[in-house]
Amino acid sequence: MQAAFIAGVVLTKNEARHIEACVASLGWCDMRLVLDSFSSDHTCELAQQAGAVVVQNKFEHYAQQRNAALAWVKQHIETAGINAPYVWVFFLDADERCTDALRDELRQVAQSDQHVVWSVPRDNYLFGKITRGGGWFPDYQARLFLLGRSGYDPHRMVHEVAQFEGEMGYLTHTLTHYNYEHVAQFHDKQRRYTEYNAEILFKQGVRPKPHNFILQPLREFRRRFIQLKGYVDGWHGLRLCLFMAYYDFDMYRRLRRMWREAGSVK
Repeated sequence: MQAAFIAGVVLTKNEARHIEACVASLGWCDMRLVLDSFSSDHTCELAQQAGAVVVQNKFEHYAQQRNAALAWVKQHIETAGINAPYVWVFFLDADERCTDALRDELRQVAQSDQHVVWSVPRDNYLFGKITRGGGWFPDYQARLFLLGRSGYDPHRMVHEVAQFEGEMGYLTHTLTHYNYEHVAQFHDKQRRYTEYNAEILFKQGVRPKPHNFILQPLREFRRRFIQLKGYVDGWHGLRLCLFMAYYDFDMYRRLRRMWREAGSVK
């Protein structure tokens, strides 16, 4: 039986620190593509040296960038005349690594179209510590896509959502995610996420109410620390749950600012 074709894809912007090890962990793929958003460091050179094809594409938002990668692979397959029963795209972030066990499982499920999208669990390392509670595990991510029958919702600017027909498949083996190396990096990314989320709420016409600034952070802390068992990670878990509760508050603070600025324009 002819083997399925799997393309490993990594989206990058100034990922020189991680890109070589990431691309190396995809060495088993039939091709490796790095879709770069015009990095100003040595990401592209290092990716090429590691064996990846590098293509640059202007970044608008995450779903757009992933869909652009799917389109590039589709064009490459057609141009190269590659004939395989199934063509898949496996997405990996630059700070992630594909393990050998996951590699073998991906190869196995790629031999059929039982599911056209497969979700992968992640082992998240935050500040150098593997984190099991608070929603950080198993942290399933839709990553393996059957080309031509799946993609990403183009209207979701952050926290991408897969678009496909049927049920999603769930893999057993994990990928390794070196999520945040230090607290400052964590806060920088969370500030960007909360700005994105506040913009979405603003465009939907949602106005913050006074109780949102108190009840929503409390609900988020309870959800992460108690319901999602953030306590299993001890003080490390408590700190993370408090951080995430604060960023729920920060989202509504930013949303209030947007409405005030909109009112001043009028």
